[in-house]
Formats: sequence, C-alpha cells, structure tokens
Amino acid sequence: MNQTTVTPTPYGPIYIVWAHFDQGPKVVRILLPKPALTAEQQALGLYPSIRVDSCPEIDVVGIGIQSLFAGEPVDFSLDLADLDRCGEFQKQVLQIEHAIPRGMVSTYRLIAAHLEKPNAARAVGNALANNPFPLLVPCHRAIRSDRTLGGYQGGLQMKRELLEKEGIAFSKDGKVVVANFYYA
Repeated sequence: MNQTTVTPTPYGPIYIVWAHFDQGPKVVRILLPKPALTAEQQALGLYPSIRVDSCPEIDVVGIGIQSLFAGEPVDFSLDLADLDRCGEFQKQVLQIEHAIPRGMVSTYRLIAAHLEKPNAARAVGNALANNPFPLLVPCHRAIRSDRTLGGYQGGLQMKRELLEKEGIAFSKDGKVVVANFYYA
C-alpha cells in the first residue's frame, strides 16, 4: 500500500508517495503542485486510498526538498527511488540527469548524445516530463538547446527559481546564461 509524506514548500505542499519494499521504504512518486492542480489533488486522483504517514528514510527526502527550496546544496541517493517502475530508456535518462551537478545544466540534445542516441532529444524531454521523482532527480537542470527552459512539472517559475538558487543566471530575454553545458 502506498503512503505519502507531505512536505511544505513556498509553492504549496509536495506529496512524496512511498511504499515499503524488502530493501526498505522507497519513493514511488513525488508530486509537485502545478499552477492549476495541487499535489493533494494529484495524489488523491492517482492513489484514492493513500494515507499520510512518515518514516525516517522518507522524512530525509522531505527535509532535503525543503533545503533545495532554501537554496542549499542537496544530493539525493537514487537508491531512495523505486526506479523499477520506469522503462529502461527512462531509467537511463533519469540516471544521467541525476548526475548533473548543482549549478550546472545540460540540454535534452546533449543528454541524448551522451546516451549515444543523438536523435532522441524529444524522447529525453518526454522521459523527463514524466519523471516520477522530480527534485530527487533534478530534471530542472535540463533545458532546450536554445537556452530556454523547456517545461517543468511544477511550472516554469519553479524551474527558474530552482536554477537561480543554484547560481544559474538568466538573460533579460529569459534564456539561461552558462559558459558550459554538462555533457558538452
């Protein structure tokens, strides 16, 4: 049975959906509030019988998420995520995205090239758009090749603010200003 831990953020509560496995508790999904849909509405729509609960391992994720929004460096372990729910390609994309360090960005095209699938930029974007573990896997660090933000589950304002808290600058026309892309 899935449970959820509710974590307050400046954007509203985030729901960390988790379950117990033989190896211990793992995150099944992180639900960010969207501009028109709260995380609670999403959680109840996806998991109608979900109950609010906590455990020390998942509480660490919630504390880490709050730290991210405060601009502090946080490194989450992928061992906390139930990656078995993802297809093989998405799993690869999430692992590569997870490796992008704080204060760096890459592009969907560069990630595809790093996967040795140079024509798969759109597929990379789709894999990240459906990332079940936003923030734990920092998909806000992937942008378009033209240096615009692309999309983000929590909305573009959240994506931009997360990047700014990591030291990423933006030009007056809203494009990311970086000297180098990760995986370039």
